[in-house]
Amino acid sequence: MVMRPLREVQAKILDSVPLLTEVRVDPAESLGLALVEAVTAPEDIPAFSNSAMDGYAVRADSVAAVPVELEVLGEASAGSPADAAVTAGTAIKIMTGAPMPDGADAVVRVEVTEPVGSAVRILDGVAAGENVRPAGGDLNAGTAVFSPGQRIGPAHAGVLASLGVTPLVRKRPVVAMMATGDELVDRSTPQLERGQIRDSNTTLMRALLEGAGAEVLDFGIVGDDPTVFETALEAASSAGDLVLTSGGVSMGDYDVVKALLNGRGVDFWQVAMQPGKPLAFGTVAGKPFFGLPGNPVSVFVSFEQFVRPALLTMLGSRLVFRDRVPAVMDEPVKGAEEKEVFLRVVTGRDDDGLLRARPSGGQSSNVLSALAFADALAVMPVGVAAFEAGDPVELEMSHRPEARSAAEVLGG
Repeated sequence: MVMRPLREVQAKILDSVPLLTEVRVDPAESLGLALVEAVTAPEDIPAFSNSAMDGYAVRADSVAAVPVELEVLGEASAGSPADAAVTAGTAIKIMTGAPMPDGADAVVRVEVTEPVGSAVRILDGVAAGENVRPAGGDLNAGTAVFSPGQRIGPAHAGVLASLGVTPLVRKRPVVAMMATGDELVDRSTPQLERGQIRDSNTTLMRALLEGAGAEVLDFGIVGDDPTVFETALEAASSAGDLVLTSGGVSMGDYDVVKALLNGRGVDFWQVAMQPGKPLAFGTVAGKPFFGLPGNPVSVFVSFEQFVRPALLTMLGSRLVFRDRVPAVMDEPVKGAEEKEVFLRVVTGRDDDGLLRARPSGGQSSNVLSALAFADALAVMPVGVAAFEAGDPVELEMSHRPEARSAAEVLGG
């Protein structure tokens, strides 16, 4: 079977997946989703000027010459503004975050003061505005904050909450997943019999899916019986927005996914990449379907190249591919000239600040430990059979958020 170029397959997949339904969600439930509409600040943040320090709110001209004693009129704390206004020769004791009293334009840090009965001795002067957080110092009302397609991380969710905004996003995708193979047994199995393998793929896929913003429905392990697999597939496609399987997509006699779905709305491709050459993609009961290879490293690499970008596209995210950065290989490594090879590497910087990469372990597609030790994937392009020590290399930063759009990677 002819191998298809990676970019061609990615483009076909991203052109095929649908956008999900628009909904409004609480900021606390928005993590990993993408904005449908722009967000503009409806008010100043913070809404009032407040103290950046524990100390005394004063008029700066009252402490131009120090030391000086000021009458203390009262106290202000976060959530409890002062009743009195500061005038010349007076101060109000203030805590961090408390609203600035009327009349005050600066805060003297408590460390440079001494209490004197009902007064305070100021030992160091301040300029107007010093130690004060102004109203709108974070965001001014009317400021454009986030653009459509922005994927929401923890800080974005916090900003949305501070603004009181209920963002319009696309619904969280529900992904129904399963692992196929008669050799697989539950991960809690204490003692393996000859030929058995503990299922790591459903654990791996769940983590990858949740990292991409999806809700997961775990259909567990499905053996190589076509009837059993068909029943599970029908239930999965009914329950999920997308169906994801591992195993059963290659050329073997017991590849159940291929045996059942070939010619039924699902294409089976050989992609010019390593690991992860075999891939199934299409629709099952109108839902996008991905059949990934069975080896766990192939699952990871295939997910990163196909499933994650597809999910982010369905969410309406502007950026769908991981960041790539230049580096230098520290050790010689072999690849496969006819394929795009993704090497598991660990990175570090030399004394000159140059990013360097070396293999994190064995590169066979079943060596999951090397993936755990890696912090990036070194990309060996088609046409390159090997890297020598010192050769430049591009690293796909598999631990960083997406940073490239489909147009940047695929053109168009």
